[in-house]
Amino acid sequence: MGKLEEAKEILIALGMPKKQQGDRTAFVLLSLAGLRENDRWSNASDNSLRTVDMMKFMAEHYDKKYAPNSRESVRKGSVQPLCDGAIADQNTDDSGRATNSGNYSYQLTVEAINVIKTYGTPGWETQLQNWLENHKTLVERYKQLKELVKVPAIVNGVELKFSPGKHNELQKAIIEEFLPRFAPGANVLYVGDTAKKDLIKNKEKLIELGINITDHDKLPDVVLYMEDKDWIFFIEAVTSVGPISVKRIDDINAMLENCNCGIVYVTAFLDMGKTFKSFINDIAWDTEIWIADNPDHMIHLNGDRFLGPRT
Repeated sequence: MGKLEEAKEILIALGMPKKQQGDRTAFVLLSLAGLRENDRWSNASDNSLRTVDMMKFMAEHYDKKYAPNSRESVRKGSVQPLCDGAIADQNTDDSGRATNSGNYSYQLTVEAINVIKTYGTPGWETQLQNWLENHKTLVERYKQLKELVKVPAIVNGVELKFSPGKHNELQKAIIEEFLPRFAPGANVLYVGDTAKKDLIKNKEKLIELGINITDHDKLPDVVLYMEDKDWIFFIEAVTSVGPISVKRIDDINAMLENCNCGIVYVTAFLDMGKTFKSFINDIAWDTEIWIADNPDHMIHLNGDRFLGPRT
């Protein structure tokens, strides 16, 4: 029996669903274990790999090539289910990254490694039985660990928990620091999360305000509405991509044909470090910049007025 078939047998034994008993998930398991065709399972390791690294391993050692644009399918269809089953986990050293970042890495859990290493040995049945007896507890344990590192924020009077990562940390700062200073009393109409795209989406209010949205339209990271001034704030939280550029404004304006509100565009950064410096030339004039580590001040890319809609 070849390594691929052995990996499938292990996945079945560990209780993975039928959809995750095929070639792709088996190749992911082999990649994370760092095992080539002639390696022993006892040599399995807890490599920390990005999805793209796993795909490279498959191509190099098993001649299994997936198209570059299939990275998300590999992550969602194979890597994430292994994490859900407590067989793999996201690398805790990457807690500053967005959950769906291509740079996020994964590794086999200690408990899974202990079982996998015994495959084909007299100790396999004992280790497997121990795994199966404790599997539900392991799944719950890893789920709780993820909950512990979530970032809480009060949104419209309700506590929400963002997934960990710099992007969500910045979104939290926008809600807790920017909003009371520069949009007091505003309601959050939309905020995303790297693990759950629409954490809050007040679709009814957005439509009422004349914003033409569909499930395929990409709103900015945070949308605020100040009812007393009839202002809408479109805010991009920039940790790697996506400032309020001229093109971004054109994209948003395409949704505003029936909207008569005053529009304020804001690009937010965690600090004035490398990311800020790399995007400053891309940010459109007549928009605002807010820096989270200096929350009391704004940078206005316009000399004629301070914060407010541009006509």
